[in-house]
Amino acid sequence: MQKHVSRRNVMVTSCALAGALALGLTAGGTAQASGPLRYVALGDSYSAGSGVLPVDTSNLLCLRSTVNYPHVIADRTGARLKDVTCGAAQTKDFTSSQYLGVPPQVNALSADTDLVTLTIGGNDNGTFINAITSCGSAGLLTGGKGSPCKDKYGSSFNDEIKNSTYPALKSALRAVRAKAPNARVAVLGYPWITPEKADPACYLKLPIAEGDVPYLRDVQAHLNAAVERASEETGATFVDFAEVSDGHDACSPLGTRWIEPLLFGTSLVPVHPNALGERRMAEHTMGVLGLN
Repeated sequence: MQKHVSRRNVMVTSCALAGALALGLTAGGTAQASGPLRYVALGDSYSAGSGVLPVDTSNLLCLRSTVNYPHVIADRTGARLKDVTCGAAQTKDFTSSQYLGVPPQVNALSADTDLVTLTIGGNDNGTFINAITSCGSAGLLTGGKGSPCKDKYGSSFNDEIKNSTYPALKSALRAVRAKAPNARVAVLGYPWITPEKADPACYLKLPIAEGDVPYLRDVQAHLNAAVERASEETGATFVDFAEVSDGHDACSPLGTRWIEPLLFGTSLVPVHPNALGERRMAEHTMGVLGLN
């Protein structure tokens, strides 16, 4: 009888211990899973939401919006956001000060960081701004005819992306990984600025010659490909906007477009995402990362 009771006691005790352990693991896992993500947003004006009101008055130099895509992600996920995005940022500004009083962006990272998002590379070598302004000026001179920008610059923009921007991207992303070794890093591509084909109705808003519209789109495709390649080679997740942003370029009507045109747009900063674009960038990024 005593032997039977002892065995029964052992079984009860074992079950109780197993149950307590299971509860402990469940409780701990739930607590950890329900805790806010430690989220750091890095990057340039496409991440800062430059031109979208309201502006973050804590640092006017960076022209950072309080409704940029990092804020949208943080609001919808409950993440604890540290936003150090800054308009006009280049890859070098991840590891050096962009402006007096603006620390290197990677300084915001730590081993405790859970999530990092960013757009970067478009400002290196002045690729974006030089291509847009050069092609816009050339388009005005020809009244929108021909391909004066392509004829003048040829492969130079793509060559700069391959030879300079791409290695700089890899270096910057390695610096991010070194500072935040445990974080999930999401690198966003740039949504389309131009349509696939010239739209004569868009010329007044985006004065680019008809033959230079696909040329500029090809330059942007090369930039996004370089960003994707650098992301994959440094263990980051690339968030591709090639498909989802198609039809939402700067030539699309208000309410459909994600990018504002060069002229007669609604944003303080032309050729940048508007509020709708920032929201859609957030939503697509959340979908890719499984944060919905």
